[in-house]
Amino acid sequence: MSQHEQSGHGTGHHPAHAGDPHEEHAHTGHAHGEQDGTDHHGSHASVRADHPQLEHAGHGEHAGHGEHAGHGEHAGHGGHDHSHHVAMFRRLFWIALVLSIPVVAFSPMFGELLGYTPPGAPWTSWIPPVLGTIVYLWTGWPFLSGAVDELRGRRPGMMLLIGLATTVAFLSSWGATLGLLPPGLDFWWEEALLVVIMLLGHWLEMAALARTGSALDELAGLLPDTAERVTGPQQTEPVDPAQLVPGDVVLVRPGARVPADGEVVDGEANLDESMITGESRPVLRSPGHAVVAGTVTTDNAIRVRVTRVGEDTALAGIRRLVEQAQSSTTRAQLLADRAAGWLFWFALLAAIATASAWVLLGAPQDALSRTVTVLVIACPHALGLAIPLVVSIATGKAASAGILVSDRAALERAREIDTVVFDKTGTLTTGRPHLDAVLPVPGIGPDELLALAAAAESGSEHPLARAIVEAAHARGLDLPQATGFRSSPATGVQATIDGATVMVGGPRLLLDTGVPALPEAIEWNDQGATVLQLLRQSEPSGPIEALGTLALSDTVRASAKEAVSALQREGVRVAMITGDAHAVARAVGDELGITEIRAGARPEDKEQLLAAMKAHGEVVAMVGDGVNDAPALARADVGIAIGAGTDVAAATAGIVIANDDPRSVAAVIALSRATHRKMVQNLWWAAGYNVAAVPLAAGVLAPIGFELPMAVGALLMSASTVVVALNAQLLRRLRLTA
Repeated sequence: MSQHEQSGHGTGHHPAHAGDPHEEHAHTGHAHGEQDGTDHHGSHASVRADHPQLEHAGHGEHAGHGEHAGHGEHAGHGGHDHSHHVAMFRRLFWIALVLSIPVVAFSPMFGELLGYTPPGAPWTSWIPPVLGTIVYLWTGWPFLSGAVDELRGRRPGMMLLIGLATTVAFLSSWGATLGLLPPGLDFWWEEALLVVIMLLGHWLEMAALARTGSALDELAGLLPDTAERVTGPQQTEPVDPAQLVPGDVVLVRPGARVPADGEVVDGEANLDESMITGESRPVLRSPGHAVVAGTVTTDNAIRVRVTRVGEDTALAGIRRLVEQAQSSTTRAQLLADRAAGWLFWFALLAAIATASAWVLLGAPQDALSRTVTVLVIACPHALGLAIPLVVSIATGKAASAGILVSDRAALERAREIDTVVFDKTGTLTTGRPHLDAVLPVPGIGPDELLALAAAAESGSEHPLARAIVEAAHARGLDLPQATGFRSSPATGVQATIDGATVMVGGPRLLLDTGVPALPEAIEWNDQGATVLQLLRQSEPSGPIEALGTLALSDTVRASAKEAVSALQREGVRVAMITGDAHAVARAVGDELGITEIRAGARPEDKEQLLAAMKAHGEVVAMVGDGVNDAPALARADVGIAIGAGTDVAAATAGIVIANDDPRSVAAVIALSRATHRKMVQNLWWAAGYNVAAVPLAAGVLAPIGFELPMAVGALLMSASTVVVALNAQLLRRLRLTA
């Protein structure tokens, strides 16, 4: 919720009696900062302060074993620098391919297969073993080192299977070359092609994974290389953005990026904030507006006073959230990891059984070649890629749409949501009240009444006070001098103007002073408006007279109705819970088509309501701004914090919508469902392929003349990985429209 509810300005105006807009006005008008954890401007603590756990996001699971849990090869490249591994596997692939060509060409077994005699002198017979050894030891080193890592970590998996397969083929080939084994056990060309194909598969995999980091790469590249720090009236100096400190003023020219979070102090410009919030249209920013690092001025130059730098910026917070999401583990990932572990033992037992069966059948040559083929084809490579690649793509795509997933389990669970509970203020509404009406008593003009109210409220930072002052300025009114400003919790504010005490407050102020409310005020209150009374006492002990009434209301977001309708069309139940008065909540509910409303709710009430819903078997999502909604966000099955880019995260929310658009809630559910479908498809393909292909590799169809060569087995294994990767890439086509 926004400052209104947090402080009571929009919620506490009913404790005394329904629709008591002013009890809250005074109460929060000037003391709400301590209650809601924000400063008087309602700004949240920095992302870093709110999320100490994000300091090391991306260095937990990733640091240990990368995107593919349980695969030693990935221990060294846990999802953060895939571009390095793309280059490495690409280089090794081409080296292995060049070396393998003469190995294959001079292999007698390959020549016999194609019906030709390898050319050259007798010494050329050493070409396959020499170059084959180089292929095995040099270009095959990532697989050998990965196998050792898996053994040391006691988590056997894909790399150990590849290492076993290539090592068995290598040792068997040398045994045959040296005459220690029958000549038919010479597998130099198969061993070389096996390494080539495995390197090709890993190259393609790393390239796919590198593409999933594109959102993070784009975020990292949003900051400019230099910033223009203002040093004088017409002077600037170029500095590294890392050298900026809070309080510095920077000049941002048209087309340039804002180097740090800050506040516009001079100028007016339209800013492209699409990479931060997903909002496609430029947003007008003028003095007093907050701006976010990485956003681009599209037309004019502005001067910005720096408020946050480095790791405290919203951009850094977004990056940490995405990294944390891509390094967290879900139920589906744990299932895939366990399946990959089971598949290792399945492959090992199948290889032992294959070797034993063919030896007993009197075909040791077939036993060895088919054992190697079983080890290769059963590598759980595709299974290890099935889940991480899908989730990486999903979280990166979400980030580009202004949906930040800090907990992958929350994204996974979102597909099951059947009830969405919205907070009102700051979520379905803008949280920024505006002045609707001014009603003076006879003898006083509307502008005079508004000027007095604005002068009295000018010392307050409360949203209602700012709305009144802004309305007065918009009308070009000159405000009288106000002194002796005081605020009284649950009552209102007062100040001395032209020797008289002017008071602004709600129903509690009327109760304390005994002044009756104007009839129109009662009617406005029943319609859901926040009603403020303006009173004046000319003499210290003299009578208090009513001068008039002001009506203010929050603005319903333009996209809120569409968001509610979209969820209801999908069969999702929509409810609203707010600390605001019932009349206010009902007015918003009627406008948006929400019939289930709980008004007058404190933070603990919201948490208890969600607990009750969950107890009845509902899968509940709570959507709030992450401040006083924190207990409810934590209690919900899926907590979704909605807020502008500068207030990018709530520690208790698994998903953060940075673009202030409630329609993104439906997009979250759609993304979750699409992600789950891709996970299931990939798991079925990866696991099903292995289970079906291993018996063929073992030679169960050999009696009818069907055999699966070792190199073909390697091709099929790599093909399964490519299929899984391409299927995951299809997720990029999903449109997340807000």
